[in-house]
Amino acid sequence: MPIHPPPPSISPRQMTLMRIVTAMAWSDGHLAEEEVAVMLDRFSGLFATTPQQKTALHKELREYMMQNIPLEELTPQLHNPTERELVLRLGYEVISSSARTPDESLINDAEAAAYQKLVKFMDLPAEVVKRIESESQATPKGGSVVDTMADHLQRFFAS
Repeated sequence: MPIHPPPPSISPRQMTLMRIVTAMAWSDGHLAEEEVAVMLDRFSGLFATTPQQKTALHKELREYMMQNIPLEELTPQLHNPTERELVLRLGYEVISSSARTPDESLINDAEAAAYQKLVKFMDLPAEVVKRIESESQATPKGGSVVDTMADHLQRFFAS
């Protein structure tokens, strides 16, 4: 019988959002250690209230972030349009953040296919999808994608 780590000390809603964003990061079959470190730092900082909680949560989330869970298992857990819009925005930002190699397009074929699957699962009106993509493309690329995601998540959980 496999041993599973204890669930992290974040809400199921926070866990679902983090896992979907991570699934999009995995869509090209590769999750760089640098990406994991930055995402863990930002997510643990976002979900924790004290430095001690942040350190503990950083360790808890690593195990879960390394699991490549299919979108099909995660997306049914989203129950309202606001969550679905946020997930679509974050998913688009993740896949458009960088190319694996200098000669590869910004969004490779695997990422594009995963994004189209996500669009289908989110079942949002076409005009909402276009708006999200346009806003994401217009976002200044000065900061990291994880900083942008953390900003969106922080505003989402504050509302």
